[in-house]
Amino acid sequence: MEAEPASDGGAAAEISGREEFGDSSNVFTAILAIALWLGAIHFNVALILFAVFFLPLSKSLLVFGFLFVFMVLPIDEKSRFGRRLSRYICKHACSYFPITLHVEDMNAFDPNRAYVFGYEPHSVLPIGIVALADHTGFMPLPKVKVLASSAVFYTPILRHIWTWLGLKPATKKNFISLLASGYSCVITPGGVQEAFLMQHGTEIAFLKARRGFVRIAMEIGQPLVPVFCFGQYKLKIIILFGITLQSNVYKWWKPGGKFFLKFARTIKFTPIYFWGIFGSPLPFRHPMHVVVGRPIELHKNPEPTTEEVSKIHNQFVEALQDLFERHKARAGYPNLELRIV
Repeated sequence: MEAEPASDGGAAAEISGREEFGDSSNVFTAILAIALWLGAIHFNVALILFAVFFLPLSKSLLVFGFLFVFMVLPIDEKSRFGRRLSRYICKHACSYFPITLHVEDMNAFDPNRAYVFGYEPHSVLPIGIVALADHTGFMPLPKVKVLASSAVFYTPILRHIWTWLGLKPATKKNFISLLASGYSCVITPGGVQEAFLMQHGTEIAFLKARRGFVRIAMEIGQPLVPVFCFGQYKLKIIILFGITLQSNVYKWWKPGGKFFLKFARTIKFTPIYFWGIFGSPLPFRHPMHVVVGRPIELHKNPEPTTEEVSKIHNQFVEALQDLFERHKARAGYPNLELRIV
């Protein structure tokens, strides 16, 4: 970890996953961690396809019964095994790519306070969020939760692993409850729609219509923190016969059109098929830089007006844009542009 005084008296910090965990991480442990973290999605799809096309009906029903059990099986969030598994995944995932966390002012974060982190971009998967997890230990915050699509928590096996990693369904009730309990919350405001707006040579943040997270932060009185991840995907996009292919941490394809967008919104999940090295769930090793800006302090306002929310929202958007511009050259993307839509 490197720290140096910032120009305004704060303490900037740079923490490299490879430097922090490299001595205890090797290719095998890193691949195993990534497979456990992200491979469950592909495992479920492969198992369902195998059961449908290659097994007799009786055995197919057993497979679906197995998956159903893991859809409803209660999760012990305080499981000792779950905590150990989460620390294992976070440590080796940060070393694998590697992920480097840049914090503009580490001294601005109080371990006894809760913060609302607005993380962009979503991409296929917002993988860089792992740098903010409390199990990773980069940030001086002991209680952190990530708000994710509720569809994750109906996915067999994945729901257990991601719950242990600190994810919660992105509902208003959960958001308010977690902040009130002292948990910092990480949210990707762009969500499902952002994945449909990716363009060649430009980063897209779907933020102009996303104000709910700002309103809740104002109502609870917790600071807003802009976060941007560079390198979550390389911008090489090919559009062929209406299908989009992209070379990035993952390659992926998805159908286009308004119907598909409406369908994704309905199920609260973007059904994109993605793959990595040799077509596996193992993502390509591409360095990522997660940049954390300074907190935007807010006064508690139980009933903010539309105008008040709009003012703070604009302040957050400007802070995110400035954060992007200040760090893009250092992250290796001097010519990259960010569009707020």
